[in-house]
Amino acid sequence: MSFGKQKNNPKRKVALIGCGLIGQSWAISFLTAGFDVSLFDPVEDVTVQAKENIKAKLRDLQNNGLLENKNISDYLDKIHLAQNLSHAVKGSVYVQESGPEDLDIKKELTKKIDAATATDIPIASSTSGIPASLYASDVKGRCRCLVAHPINPPHLIPAVEIVPAPFTSAAITQTVKKFIISIDKEPLELKKEIPGFVVNRLQGALLSEAFNLIKDGISSAEDIDKAISEGLGLRWSFMGPFQTIHLNAPEGIGGYVKRYEKMYREMFNDPDVDWSSVVKLGLEEELLNLYSLEEQKKHEERRDHKLIQFIIHKKSSEKSI
Repeated sequence: MSFGKQKNNPKRKVALIGCGLIGQSWAISFLTAGFDVSLFDPVEDVTVQAKENIKAKLRDLQNNGLLENKNISDYLDKIHLAQNLSHAVKGSVYVQESGPEDLDIKKELTKKIDAATATDIPIASSTSGIPASLYASDVKGRCRCLVAHPINPPHLIPAVEIVPAPFTSAAITQTVKKFIISIDKEPLELKKEIPGFVVNRLQGALLSEAFNLIKDGISSAEDIDKAISEGLGLRWSFMGPFQTIHLNAPEGIGGYVKRYEKMYREMFNDPDVDWSSVVKLGLEEELLNLYSLEEQKKHEERRDHKLIQFIIHKKSSEKSI
């Protein structure tokens, strides 16, 4: 990830509504990409404190060599503290709402943003799991409403889930993806809505099993954490679960499922575990297009090289603490 490498964007201002930790982190992402940022929060004095917190986070990036610009003041000059919602969105080319994770609040806030914002401007929400169809269905300009869910802290983690509702304009979805890419993020576009989206559902599945392992007296919390930090997480830091298992079998994903599907079905006592049909429905084709078996050795060598680099960095970091 790079910070401060984008050219300035004259007359390119984004409005960030809600200035808690997520809103502050979004601000850093846009500021370091050259945007002006307008901050608004309905709670008095929150924006003033938010600016101070943003300054501290920018300083931290600078101290670790992640900011090209040596003058923090250049970024702070691009922050505008709005006195009300109308002033915040005026002249903005994009709106990111990061209000409380409360359906009723999101409904009301989205209506207010829609009423105050030019009709062609995207309105994205940082919600962790509420689909836009639940909070924006009654909004007049609902066609420009969708979810852009970041992973905390957004200024450090690239992934952003883009979740359009059935009524979201396809053009708006593509515009939001372009904004996300322009601030050096990785957009993950969902094909359809689902509560919790992808990231939190994956995290939730793992957490559910982790809690069960504690409840059943199988392992300690410390060792379960190590199972990720010293095991699965090492590969997952640069490759996902499908690429991981695709490279774990000479025949790729098809071979892995043939070997282990029965084990997982019995492990979870779940007759609905039917990975074979998913493989045949297009998963194998997609993975083979991404990571062909003819280049399996090259992909394995790349994986191993990244693991070596990561382990060296991890050991070096542990010594410095």
